[in-house]
Amino acid sequence: MQRLLAAFTLIALTAVSCSPPSSSGKTQEIRLNIHTDPPSLDPRKPSDTTSSTVIRMCFDGLMRRDEEGRQAFGVAKSVSISEDGLTYTFTLRESVWSDGTPVSAKDFEDTWKTILSPNFPSEFANELYILKNGKGAKENTASMDKVGVKALSDYVLQVDLEYPIPYFLDMLMTHSFFPVPSHVASDPKWAQSGGDHYVCNGPYHMQEWKHYNSIVLLKNPVYWDSQVVQLEKIELYMIEDEMTELSMYDNGDLEWIGSPLSSIPVDALSKEKDYHHYEVAGTYFYIFNTEAFPFTNKHIRRAFALSIHRQEIIENIIQGGQGVATGIVPPTMWKERNSYFTDADITLAKKEFEIGLNELGITADQLPPIKLSYNTNSGHHKIAQAIKEQWSMALGIRVDLENMEWKVFLDSVSNHKFQIARMGGIASYNDPISILKDYQYANSRMNQCQWSNKKFATLIDLSDHTQNPEKRMQILSKAEAILMDEMPIAPIYFYTGSYMKKPYVKSVSISDLSEIDFKYTYLEKR
Repeated sequence: MQRLLAAFTLIALTAVSCSPPSSSGKTQEIRLNIHTDPPSLDPRKPSDTTSSTVIRMCFDGLMRRDEEGRQAFGVAKSVSISEDGLTYTFTLRESVWSDGTPVSAKDFEDTWKTILSPNFPSEFANELYILKNGKGAKENTASMDKVGVKALSDYVLQVDLEYPIPYFLDMLMTHSFFPVPSHVASDPKWAQSGGDHYVCNGPYHMQEWKHYNSIVLLKNPVYWDSQVVQLEKIELYMIEDEMTELSMYDNGDLEWIGSPLSSIPVDALSKEKDYHHYEVAGTYFYIFNTEAFPFTNKHIRRAFALSIHRQEIIENIIQGGQGVATGIVPPTMWKERNSYFTDADITLAKKEFEIGLNELGITADQLPPIKLSYNTNSGHHKIAQAIKEQWSMALGIRVDLENMEWKVFLDSVSNHKFQIARMGGIASYNDPISILKDYQYANSRMNQCQWSNKKFATLIDLSDHTQNPEKRMQILSKAEAILMDEMPIAPIYFYTGSYMKKPYVKSVSISDLSEIDFKYTYLEKR
């Protein structure tokens, strides 16, 4: 991780379009399952993996990963960076939206400033706080004219940062920084009705969206790099039941099942020849509503977190080679794995529980039933059942389970209508700050537990202004330690990805951020 120092150094990541392998004799259509209806396909709004996966099929940002997962140019064709690392000047290639309208630098400026508008509902606006005056604009303390993004011409975009960061180009590959078409984005039907209404600029465009049923994507003939795109059609089904999904795969009705599009019963499939497995920079965890009784109390939160037997859940339920999470940041992001507590520490959990009850002025018998909420999925249900039993055995408490459809669940969590909720997070870019920054501000839309800590927030700010890589990681480790001491979240396991794919499906790119890209995919002749 090195700071870029050369004044106006021109970065030329060549966007080479190679001739794709021959696939004659095989219809270039693929069928996938995404489990559930995407909450939103507006790149400015969602934070869930289902929505972001479909968005990535349909949009290009300034940067994009190449076939090997390396950093490459997308809509941008070059970038120059100032000596102090604060100003990036992008030159855009000539490209068009799916309706033929040119993609311009103004589309990027308008999109980013809209996300930073005080009343715009974006789950990840804090990621754009890296822009000069971005946070001030969102909090209505700085003029939008002062935000560090400006279209200098149709094809030149200038970006000014609050402070230099070495991973900014990586951030630009996330949908947080994708453009939306300024000429249609104000239409409420644009990102919800599908078909020709859904104007995009990526490898595929939308033919049809049958809500809660399916999405059909077609190759985008006006995409700037369309010569490398071989798939003519992608069908995305929304089948929640894992066994139905598996049956469709076995019958040849799906070419791919499992991560990161859906989930599969790993215990039954790990020995199959079509089975594949990979590490993911993400964590499965439970969140506590720190503004709801009794989880206003730190010791109660710690008691619940410490009494979870994670290894037992991994071995008996998930069975996908996951790692026990005794920290929130995945080990892929640290040189040495950080561990802040002992798994299933029942003795300490009971002590914390008693301290918490005393501070709340109640006895265990006076504690009302606790509600654990999760979205409809057999895996989430099995884990919730197991943890319910673990809490009952360790703490002698009653837990009621609340199972909700995905959109209803997200709405409930976003509006803080929960006590404990199932969540999971996969880093947007390969740096611990991608996960820790969500908890810097109590009012952040991604901080559903509403927790705040001044020392934690100060450390996150300090890390942003620390250029020495080793010192910066030490600061972030201290911040994580505070988060794990306060326990607004209870990490359970570190994600791994498991999927099945037909052997004739070639060149699907998956990163350890669980980003899947079908831009280069083709079906080989059998």
